[in-house]
Amino acid sequence: MKTLRLRGQKEIPRLGQGTWRMGEKSSQRQAEVTALKLGIDLGMSLIDTAEMYGEGGAEEVVAEAISGCRDEIYLVSKFYPHNASYEGLIKACD
Repeated sequence: MKTLRLRGQKEIPRLGQGTWRMGEKSSQRQAEVTALKLGIDLGMSLIDTAEMYGEGGAEEVVAEAISGCRDEIYLVSKFYPHNASYEGLIKACD
């Protein structure tokens, strides 16, 4: 897997799994968790999510999928514009 070197010499994968449209339907939750876990098992250690994906539902799917392996996963997230302050960002990512 190709990586990208960040300023602090940390390397992250250039390719990851996206979660847009996940967490919208409870009937799909187990399939979504399974898909993310399969990706992790296959070496996909970067997951992209956002608080607006499924109004937080995607983040819940991700939390379940990475349970037990959080330290090996890079999470990339986005937040609503109304949370674009230091305090709002911390709250949105909590």
